[in-house]
Amino acid sequence: MLHFELVTPEKLLRSEDVYMVVVPGTEGDFGVLEGHAPVMSVIRPGDLTIYSGPNSVAARIHVEGGFAEVNEQGLTVLAEAADEVA
Repeated sequence: MLHFELVTPEKLLRSEDVYMVVVPGTEGDFGVLEGHAPVMSVIRPGDLTIYSGPNSVAARIHVEGGFAEVNEQGLTVLAEAADEVA
């Protein structure tokens, strides 16, 4: 499983193990699975899609820009603002 954290200036919104996260990067959306190569990306306003399994969307969260970092610990998204999409 991939360890995922979503942080805004106010608080840590999510810290959980997930199957995959699709991130709205400025150069296009990209999916992050466990074992992804280290990368840092600027994110654009859009929806993060969190998968609990190969075909099961656990949540969609609208983010208003920020940064995403993938390293050996997992994926961390530092968002300017974030809201769960109903």
